[in-house]
Amino acid sequence: MPPFQPHPDRRPVFVAGASSGIGEATARWLGKAGYPVALGARRVEKCKEIAEQIIADGGEAMAVALDVTDDDSVLEAVREVEKAWGPIEVAISGAGDLGVGRTHEISVDKWAEQINIHLIGAFRLYRAIVPGMIERRRGDFVFIGSDVAVHPRPWSSAYVAAKTGVDGLVATVQMELEGTGVRASIIRPGQTLTGMGMNLDQDDTTAMLEDWIAFGLARHGNFLEPDNLAQAIAAIVGMPPGAHMRVVEVEAEGKLKKSDKSQPEKK
Repeated sequence: MPPFQPHPDRRPVFVAGASSGIGEATARWLGKAGYPVALGARRVEKCKEIAEQIIADGGEAMAVALDVTDDDSVLEAVREVEKAWGPIEVAISGAGDLGVGRTHEISVDKWAEQINIHLIGAFRLYRAIVPGMIERRRGDFVFIGSDVAVHPRPWSSAYVAAKTGVDGLVATVQMELEGTGVRASIIRPGQTLTGMGMNLDQDDTTAMLEDWIAFGLARHGNFLEPDNLAQAIAAIVGMPPGAHMRVVEVEAEGKLKKSDKSQPEKK
């Protein structure tokens, strides 16, 4: 049996959805760790700003325009990165946005947008990058999923359906990639403090949170920081060949309770 290839000294990374949130944090984290990082998003000017900051801090980075809902945009972005740096060794699929509404009230088009961005967009990126990884018999493709695939939430049926679909996609490709040397992983963040969803209608947000509380889905007010996820992603792609972190769940801990030792001893 042939041995697994060691990671090459240089591992170019493509981060989709790198203009903010988890994608931005991951690009910065991997840039500091010495990976050449390509930042892709629709807000390409924001990606350029972040790339310049990574470079100023001693890293290597570039920005490309990327719309994961458009086939040609995905293919062109991948071509641009590989023309500049050679084969993409690590890909992070994190592009997305959040649209909410009760399922019987949301429009078909708005519901379908979530599927196109989160699920079909992830597939477009996978389809554009992974065949080359299979030819080289190495590579990491990390999907950013969500804990809603395990714990669905009211008002989020499109997002839940999309992220559940991503879970199914990853489970399938993990079987297909067995023996190729290519690893597909999914990270499921819990509630994370990002810009996603910050533009929602305040009344809708209040009603949504009330429904979450009613079903025990908002146990505490602590949120993950994007850096928490970036660190986990760095651990996934940094695993030595031959080992595979297939599914990683990251949740915010609840507030610390007062220690019994803090109470004065009774005499």
